[in-house]
Amino acid sequence: MVDRALVHRKLADLETYLDQMREFSGLSLDQYQGDWKMQRIVERTLQIMIETCVDIAGHLIADSNWRSPTSYSESFVILKENVVIDSPLSVSLERMAKFRNVVVHRYDQIDSEIVLVILRDHMIDFERYRDAVLSYLAAPRTL
Repeated sequence: MVDRALVHRKLADLETYLDQMREFSGLSLDQYQGDWKMQRIVERTLQIMIETCVDIAGHLIADSNWRSPTSYSESFVILKENVVIDSPLSVSLERMAKFRNVVVHRYDQIDSEIVLVILRDHMIDFERYRDAVLSYLAAPRTL
């Protein structure tokens, strides 16, 4: 059975991060590239947000005895397979999980334009994820 209190705490954390990131949603490319402190704050907060989503997915997957993911991005595929999230949201979150790997492992130089696209166009995906998880938790389950 899903530990609802734990998932709700993580969703509350995600909401806090969303609120914090709204401050940066109007940044221009020049502003972003010209301020290393801002870059660090935004990149690290995005990393934490993505990891929070993966952690929530991991709890839902484990507690529901679904197949185990082999990567962070596959966690969202499994949620899609089990009708927790829809396909477009799964694709977006899979991409964000891969972006998180770039941030964490510094596989490549972080593309500032990608960061700004996430800030401007994909914060809504975190909200959609939150709403999908809440809907999943609220739905009656049969044994």
